[in-house]
Amino acid sequence: MIIVDSQVHIWGANTPERPWPAGRENQAQRPVPLGAEQLLGAMDAAGVDRVVIVPPSWEGDRNDLALDAARRHPDRFAVMGRFPVETPSEGARLQTWRQQPGMLGVRLTLHRDPWKTWLESGAIDWFWPAAERAGLPVMVYVPGLVKRLDAVAGRHPGLRLVLDHLALPIGEKDDAAFAGLDEVLALARYPNVAVKPSALPCYTSETYPFRGLQRHIRRVYDAFGPRRMLWGTDYSRLPCPYKQAITLFTEELDFLSREDKEWIMGGAAADWLGWSTT
Repeated sequence: MIIVDSQVHIWGANTPERPWPAGRENQAQRPVPLGAEQLLGAMDAAGVDRVVIVPPSWEGDRNDLALDAARRHPDRFAVMGRFPVETPSEGARLQTWRQQPGMLGVRLTLHRDPWKTWLESGAIDWFWPAAERAGLPVMVYVPGLVKRLDAVAGRHPGLRLVLDHLALPIGEKDDAAFAGLDEVLALARYPNVAVKPSALPCYTSETYPFRGLQRHIRRVYDAFGPRRMLWGTDYSRLPCPYKQAITLFTEELDFLSREDKEWIMGGAAADWLGWSTT
Protein backbone atom coordinates (compact mmCIF):
# COMPACT_ATOMS: atom_id res chain seq x y z
CA MET A 1 0.00 0.00 0.00
CA ILE A 2 1.42 3.37 -1.04
CA ILE A 3 0.72 5.95 1.68
CA VAL A 4 0.35 9.55 0.55
CA ASP A 5 -0.25 12.29 3.10
CA SER A 6 -2.36 14.88 1.27
CA GLN A 7 -1.43 17.80 3.53
CA VAL A 8 1.75 18.81 5.31
CA HIS A 9 3.25 22.29 5.70
CA ILE A 10 6.94 23.11 5.59
CA TRP A 11 8.19 26.66 6.10
CA GLY A 12 11.17 28.85 6.84
CA ALA A 13 11.90 31.37 9.55
CA ASN A 14 10.54 34.91 9.44
CA THR A 15 13.69 36.87 8.57
CA PRO A 16 14.51 40.23 6.93
CA GLU A 17 15.77 38.28 3.91
CA ARG A 18 12.55 36.25 3.67
CA PRO A 19 9.89 38.13 5.62
CA TRP A 20 6.35 36.99 6.29
CA PRO A 21 3.45 39.36 5.61
CA ALA A 22 2.73 41.76 8.46
CA GLY A 23 0.37 40.46 11.11
CA ARG A 24 1.11 36.76 10.61
CA GLU A 25 4.01 36.46 13.05
CA ASN A 26 2.01 34.38 15.54
CA GLN A 27 0.13 32.14 13.12
CA ALA A 28 2.72 29.39 12.63
CA GLN A 29 1.78 25.99 14.02
CA ARG A 30 5.18 25.54 15.67
CA PRO A 31 7.70 28.02 17.08
CA VAL A 32 10.50 26.37 15.10
CA PRO A 33 9.99 25.90 11.33
CA LEU A 34 9.51 22.41 9.92
CA GLY A 35 11.85 21.75 7.00
CA ALA A 36 11.87 19.17 4.25
CA GLU A 37 14.68 17.03 5.69
CA GLN A 38 13.04 16.87 9.12
CA LEU A 39 9.78 15.91 7.45
CA LEU A 40 11.47 13.14 5.48
CA GLY A 41 12.74 11.66 8.74
CA ALA A 42 9.24 11.67 10.21
CA MET A 43 7.82 10.11 7.04
CA ASP A 44 10.39 7.33 7.03
CA ALA A 45 9.77 6.55 10.70
CA ALA A 46 6.00 6.39 10.23
CA GLY A 47 5.99 4.60 6.87
CA VAL A 48 4.68 7.47 4.73
CA ASP A 49 5.80 7.18 1.11
CA ARG A 50 4.78 10.57 -0.25
CA VAL A 51 3.57 13.96 0.95
CA VAL A 52 1.66 16.71 -0.79
CA ILE A 53 3.30 19.86 0.53
CA VAL A 54 0.84 22.70 1.11
CA PRO A 55 2.69 25.98 1.69
CA PRO A 56 1.26 27.65 4.80
CA SER A 57 -0.68 30.90 4.84
CA TRP A 58 1.60 32.61 7.36
CA GLU A 59 4.42 32.84 4.81
CA GLY A 60 2.25 34.59 2.25
CA ASP A 61 1.88 33.39 -1.34
CA ARG A 62 5.25 31.64 -1.38
CA ASN A 63 5.91 28.25 -2.97
CA ASP A 64 9.70 28.39 -3.13
CA LEU A 65 10.58 26.02 -0.28
CA ALA A 66 7.94 23.50 -1.31
CA LEU A 67 9.03 23.47 -4.95
CA ASP A 68 12.67 23.16 -3.92
CA ALA A 69 11.80 20.12 -1.79
CA ALA A 70 9.90 18.57 -4.71
CA ARG A 71 12.83 19.26 -7.04
CA ARG A 72 15.27 17.55 -4.69
CA HIS A 73 12.95 14.65 -3.78
CA PRO A 74 10.52 14.20 -6.69
CA ASP A 75 9.63 10.67 -5.58
CA ARG A 76 8.58 11.90 -2.13
CA PHE A 77 7.14 15.41 -2.50
CA ALA A 78 4.75 17.32 -4.75
CA VAL A 79 3.06 20.69 -4.21
CA MET A 80 -0.39 22.24 -4.15
CA GLY A 81 0.74 25.82 -4.40
CA ARG A 82 -0.53 29.15 -3.17
CA PHE A 83 -1.82 31.58 -5.79
CA PRO A 84 -2.73 35.29 -5.51
CA VAL A 85 -6.37 34.60 -6.24
CA GLU A 86 -7.36 38.15 -5.30
CA THR A 87 -5.46 39.41 -8.36
CA PRO A 88 -7.28 38.53 -11.61
CA SER A 89 -4.43 39.98 -13.67
CA GLU A 90 -2.33 37.00 -12.55
CA GLY A 91 -4.81 34.57 -14.12
CA ALA A 92 -2.73 33.85 -17.23
CA ARG A 93 -0.22 32.04 -15.01
CA LEU A 94 -2.75 29.27 -14.36
CA GLN A 95 -2.37 27.88 -17.89
CA THR A 96 1.29 27.04 -17.25
CA TRP A 97 1.00 26.42 -13.49
CA ARG A 98 1.72 22.69 -13.70
CA GLN A 99 4.78 23.29 -15.85
CA GLN A 100 6.60 24.14 -12.64
CA PRO A 101 8.35 20.86 -11.71
CA GLY A 102 6.53 19.27 -8.80
CA MET A 103 3.44 21.51 -8.96
CA LEU A 104 0.09 19.72 -9.00
CA GLY A 105 -2.49 22.48 -8.50
CA VAL A 106 -3.68 25.32 -6.27
CA ARG A 107 -4.60 25.44 -2.60
CA LEU A 108 -6.79 28.25 -1.21
CA THR A 109 -7.28 29.17 2.44
CA LEU A 110 -10.54 31.05 2.88
CA HIS A 111 -11.01 30.73 6.63
CA ARG A 112 -9.97 34.22 7.81
CA ASP A 113 -10.66 37.80 6.81
CA PRO A 114 -10.07 39.16 4.29
CA TRP A 115 -9.83 35.83 2.46
CA LYS A 116 -13.27 34.53 3.35
CA THR A 117 -14.89 37.77 2.20
CA TRP A 118 -13.56 37.08 -1.31
CA LEU A 119 -15.73 33.97 -1.57
CA GLU A 120 -18.74 35.65 0.00
CA SER A 121 -18.56 38.75 -2.21
CA GLY A 122 -17.81 36.99 -5.49
CA ALA A 123 -14.45 38.75 -5.81
CA ILE A 124 -12.76 35.49 -6.81
CA ASP A 125 -15.50 34.22 -9.11
CA TRP A 126 -13.08 34.71 -12.00
CA PHE A 127 -10.74 32.06 -10.60
CA TRP A 128 -13.00 29.00 -10.76
CA PRO A 129 -13.56 28.93 -14.55
CA ALA A 130 -9.90 29.84 -15.10
CA ALA A 131 -8.73 26.86 -13.00
CA GLU A 132 -11.30 24.67 -14.73
CA ARG A 133 -9.99 25.64 -18.18
CA ALA A 134 -6.42 25.02 -17.03
CA GLY A 135 -7.31 21.56 -15.70
CA LEU A 136 -6.01 22.38 -12.24
CA PRO A 137 -7.23 20.57 -9.12
CA VAL A 138 -8.00 23.03 -6.31
CA MET A 139 -7.83 22.33 -2.59
CA VAL A 140 -9.83 24.76 -0.48
CA TYR A 141 -10.35 25.28 3.23
CA VAL A 142 -13.75 26.91 3.79
CA PRO A 143 -15.10 26.37 7.32
CA GLY A 144 -18.51 28.03 7.59
CA LEU A 145 -18.72 28.69 3.84
CA VAL A 146 -19.46 25.24 2.46
CA LYS A 147 -22.76 26.30 0.89
CA ARG A 148 -20.97 28.91 -1.20
CA LEU A 149 -18.57 26.26 -2.44
CA ASP A 150 -21.62 24.14 -3.28
CA ALA A 151 -22.61 26.73 -5.86
CA VAL A 152 -19.09 26.76 -7.32
CA ALA A 153 -19.07 22.98 -7.72
CA GLY A 154 -22.41 23.05 -9.50
CA ARG A 155 -21.41 25.79 -11.96
CA HIS A 156 -18.05 24.24 -12.84
CA PRO A 157 -18.43 20.47 -13.30
CA GLY A 158 -14.98 20.19 -14.87
CA LEU A 159 -13.24 21.71 -11.86
CA ARG A 160 -11.77 19.17 -9.46
CA LEU A 161 -12.33 20.50 -5.95
CA VAL A 162 -10.93 19.02 -2.74
CA LEU A 163 -12.47 20.12 0.55
CA ASP A 164 -9.73 20.35 3.18
CA HIS A 165 -10.16 18.97 6.71
CA LEU A 166 -13.85 18.30 5.95
CA ALA A 167 -14.23 22.09 6.42
CA LEU A 168 -13.99 21.58 10.19
CA PRO A 169 -13.44 24.85 12.09
CA ILE A 170 -10.11 25.43 13.82
CA GLY A 171 -10.37 25.24 17.61
CA GLU A 172 -13.54 23.13 17.81
CA LYS A 173 -13.59 19.52 19.02
CA ASP A 174 -15.92 16.53 19.15
CA ASP A 175 -19.55 17.12 18.17
CA ALA A 176 -19.06 20.89 17.95
CA ALA A 177 -16.38 20.41 15.32
CA PHE A 178 -18.64 18.22 13.20
CA ALA A 179 -21.80 20.32 13.54
CA GLY A 180 -21.62 21.36 9.88
CA LEU A 181 -20.79 17.95 8.45
CA ASP A 182 -24.18 17.57 6.75
CA GLU A 183 -23.33 20.50 4.46
CA VAL A 184 -20.08 18.79 3.52
CA LEU A 185 -21.79 15.47 2.84
CA ALA A 186 -24.28 17.23 0.56
CA LEU A 187 -21.38 18.04 -1.79
CA ALA A 188 -21.01 14.32 -2.53
CA ARG A 189 -23.72 14.68 -5.18
CA TYR A 190 -21.15 16.47 -7.33
CA PRO A 191 -18.73 13.97 -8.89
CA ASN A 192 -16.11 16.74 -9.18
CA VAL A 193 -15.81 17.15 -5.39
CA ALA A 194 -13.51 15.13 -3.12
CA VAL A 195 -12.71 15.55 0.56
CA LYS A 196 -9.67 15.35 2.77
CA PRO A 197 -10.38 13.52 6.04
CA SER A 198 -7.24 15.24 7.27
CA ALA A 199 -6.00 16.52 10.65
CA LEU A 200 -8.88 14.66 12.29
CA PRO A 201 -7.07 13.96 15.61
CA CYS A 202 -6.95 17.76 16.03
CA TYR A 203 -10.75 17.79 16.29
CA THR A 204 -11.27 15.38 19.18
CA SER A 205 -10.64 15.44 22.92
CA GLU A 206 -10.28 11.65 22.90
CA THR A 207 -7.09 9.65 22.74
CA TYR A 208 -6.27 6.91 20.25
CA PRO A 209 -8.13 5.05 18.75
CA PHE A 210 -10.43 8.10 18.63
CA ARG A 211 -13.73 6.23 18.83
CA GLY A 212 -15.77 9.39 18.42
CA LEU A 213 -14.08 10.21 15.11
CA GLN A 214 -14.83 6.82 13.64
CA ARG A 215 -18.57 7.35 13.23
CA HIS A 216 -17.98 10.63 11.43
CA ILE A 217 -15.45 8.99 9.11
CA ARG A 218 -18.05 6.31 8.34
CA ARG A 219 -20.55 8.98 7.28
CA VAL A 220 -17.96 10.55 4.99
CA TYR A 221 -17.12 7.15 3.52
CA ASP A 222 -20.79 6.33 2.90
CA ALA A 223 -21.29 9.65 1.10
CA PHE A 224 -18.10 10.03 -0.96
CA GLY A 225 -16.67 6.53 -1.19
CA PRO A 226 -12.96 5.70 -0.98
CA ARG A 227 -11.98 7.12 -4.37
CA ARG A 228 -12.90 10.64 -3.25
CA MET A 229 -11.27 10.55 0.18
CA LEU A 230 -7.68 11.83 0.37
CA TRP A 231 -6.15 10.92 3.74
CA GLY A 232 -3.91 13.51 5.35
CA THR A 233 -2.59 14.78 8.67
CA ASP A 234 -1.54 18.45 8.69
CA TYR A 235 1.45 16.91 10.45
CA SER A 236 2.88 20.07 12.01
CA ARG A 237 -0.14 20.45 14.32
CA LEU A 238 -0.90 16.75 14.81
CA PRO A 239 -1.56 16.04 18.53
CA CYS A 240 -0.71 12.33 18.29
CA PRO A 241 2.15 10.27 16.84
CA TYR A 242 2.28 10.25 13.04
CA LYS A 243 1.85 6.48 13.03
CA GLN A 244 -1.45 6.67 14.93
CA ALA A 245 -2.92 8.97 12.29
CA ILE A 246 -2.15 6.18 9.80
CA THR A 247 -3.36 3.21 11.82
CA LEU A 248 -6.63 4.99 12.64
CA PHE A 249 -7.51 4.27 9.00
CA THR A 250 -5.48 1.12 8.29
CA GLU A 251 -6.29 -0.81 11.49
CA GLU A 252 -9.23 0.72 13.39
CA LEU A 253 -11.95 1.21 10.75
CA ASP A 254 -13.47 -2.23 10.31
CA PHE A 255 -15.84 -1.07 7.57
CA LEU A 256 -12.95 -0.45 5.16
CA SER A 257 -11.83 -3.21 2.81
CA ARG A 258 -8.21 -3.62 1.75
CA GLU A 259 -9.04 -1.94 -1.55
CA ASP A 260 -10.79 0.92 0.26
CA LYS A 261 -7.67 1.55 2.32
CA GLU A 262 -5.45 1.54 -0.75
CA TRP A 263 -7.60 4.28 -2.30
CA ILE A 264 -7.98 6.42 0.82
CA MET A 265 -4.37 6.18 1.95
CA GLY A 266 -2.81 7.04 -1.38
CA GLY A 267 -4.63 6.01 -4.52
CA ALA A 268 -7.23 8.77 -4.38
CA ALA A 269 -4.59 11.49 -3.98
CA ALA A 270 -2.59 10.13 -6.90
CA ASP A 271 -5.68 9.93 -9.09
CA TRP A 272 -7.40 13.16 -8.09
CA LEU A 273 -4.26 15.33 -8.19
CA GLY A 274 -2.62 13.65 -11.16
CA TRP A 275 0.46 12.48 -9.26
CA SER A 276 1.36 9.16 -10.82
CA THR A 277 2.71 6.45 -8.54
CA THR A 278 4.43 4.60 -11.40
